[in-house]
Order: sequence, then structure tokens, then C-alpha cells
Amino acid sequence: MSRNLFITGTGTEIGKTYVAALIVKTLHDAGMNVAYYKAAMSGNDRRPDGTLIPGDALFVKECAQISQSLDSMCPYVYEHAVSPHLASRLEGNPVRMEVVKVKFQELCRKYDYVVVEGSGGITCPVGYDEERIQLEDIVRNLHLPSVMVADAGLGTINGVVLTHAYMQQKGLPLKGIIFNNFHPGDVMEEDNRRMCEEMTGLSVLACIAKGDKVIHSLKAEGLAALFE
Repeated sequence: MSRNLFITGTGTEIGKTYVAALIVKTLHDAGMNVAYYKAAMSGNDRRPDGTLIPGDALFVKECAQISQSLDSMCPYVYEHAVSPHLASRLEGNPVRMEVVKVKFQELCRKYDYVVVEGSGGITCPVGYDEERIQLEDIVRNLHLPSVMVADAGLGTINGVVLTHAYMQQKGLPLKGIIFNNFHPGDVMEEDNRRMCEEMTGLSVLACIAKGDKVIHSLKAEGLAALFE
């Protein structure tokens, strides 16, 4: 069975998919057998034949140059760029926890490492009308340790501290923080890093600048050690 890691974030559009792709790429380039998984994916385009393209999965696949099939990366794909619970209300096909678990376990039997990405922040409702599921339920059911992705800029202290406090209250283990869109030497962002570490007790594992193709401060062995 595989070792696994969940990528959560302080909210949406802060770079979880980008960071997940770099993690997958780093392990893959080091010769490790790694896969990507996301339970539900919203805001996707359609192919000419009308089928939906799982955009985040495609980005990871192309960035990391892995052979894993798109179909195995995400069991629930929606067109509307809204929370998965609302997208399924508009489009049908609501998320079922049992399906999420079965598809995840299929990857666990085939791969040595599985990177699991969340949708939005940790409290995001993935299902509601038929089966009430939040991201934290997926993390708990799949027994995943997490890494938090946060934007390095203004406002990040509040988002990081609140996400940490919520996950700590819920008993969801956090391995550390990864800052995205980091500008080395920027006074505010350097202070954000220090303050987030001091106020949460977590380490900032890496700071990623826009356009980085690698995670400079984390090599494959260090990343692999985060997985459980």
C-alpha cells in the first residue's frame, strides 16, 4: 500500500494544484512511483465531444510528465466554477464517500506515493444534499496527514492561523506550511513566514516563487518523508 499526503490550503486559488504538481514532479523525477488524486474538481472546460476535462489533473499530469490516466485522478468532475456541493446540485452526480474511498484505494494498491489535493479550503463542503461531506471528512476517512499551502502575501497570517486552529481542533495532523508566490527578501513576506511559524508552531517547509519549476528547499527524500 502507498504512503499518502493531503494538500490543503487557506482558500481557493492560492496554488494548491501548482504545489501538488511540483511535489508529484519531484518524486517522479527521482524515480518514485507517484500518483495524484482529487476527490472533486469544479470549474472545468468541455472537449468538443462534450465530455469534461479535469483541468487540475491535466495540469499535474503535464507538469509532472506522469503516465497516470486522467480518469483515475478524479472521480467527480464538474463544469461550474463553484463549490462541489453546489456544482453537483446544478449538474447532478453528487459526491459519495464510498466512491471517493474506492477510487483512492485503487491508486494506493498501484502506487507507492499518492498526493491528494483538496478543493478550496479545509471547510469546503464537497457534498451536502444527498450526503453531507466536507473536505475534513475525506482527510479523516482516508487517514491523511496534510501540508498547508498559503499565499505569501498580505492577509496570509490570518488564513494560516485559522486553518491551523481548525485542523488542530478536528484532530487533523499538519506537517507544515508551504508558501506560494514568495518574493525572497520582501520585508512583509519574510515577516509573514516568521509570524506564521511562531503563531502555529508549524515550520514553513518551502517558499515557492512564481514560475518555479522545482521546490528548491525540498528534495525528493525530504518530500517523501512527509508522507504516511
